[in-house]
Amino acid sequence: KPTEEGIKEAMINGVVAGYPVVDVKVRLVFGSFHEVDSSEMAFKMAGIFAFKDAMKNAAPILLEPIMKVEVTTPDEYQGDVMGDINRRRGQIQGMESHKGNITIIKAFVPLETMFGYATDIRSLSSGRASYSMEPSHFEQVPAAVLKQVQEGATRKVQRKFKKEKHYGYSENQNKTQGLRFSHDRPERERHRRNGEAHGRD
Repeated sequence: KPTEEGIKEAMINGVVAGYPVVDVKVRLVFGSFHEVDSSEMAFKMAGIFAFKDAMKNAAPILLEPIMKVEVTTPDEYQGDVMGDINRRRGQIQGMESHKGNITIIKAFVPLETMFGYATDIRSLSSGRASYSMEPSHFEQVPAAVLKQVQEGATRKVQRKFKKEKHYGYSENQNKTQGLRFSHDRPERERHRRNGEAHGRD
């Protein structure tokens, strides 16, 4: 049971940029017990390390959510809308022409590129186009995008480490200053009392 818990915990933070792991099957093929060193925590950590080592040898891939997008636009903006979809790594699936010089463009587009699309589509069509989208499926992240994601994850970890290191230093520094103050205060009190005594004399 502890080994299983370790594996599940390791799945939450995967080896690819720290993203959760899905679609895996784990089989425990070997284990041993030691009367002194074995404990629940030891078996849990063994599960974590074993899973991470196995994942590194399994050539894991990173998946991203793909949205099914439909854009309704006047024909005169069709080219601009399609060009914008292509820039967002979208895949045009088809087009339908309707009365009134209206075209419906159907495409699959990564969710990551759709943020801010409502504003962009209004700008492209002078406010005359509209769109809808819904979750469709997952696809493998392209190599170029994967590199950017991994670099971003690395920078995030480095910033977190520097922040923890900085606050740890500040905390220790504050404690040191507090100790100095506690030592200085009696000294000031002693001088003040001496001054008052001299004044009375």
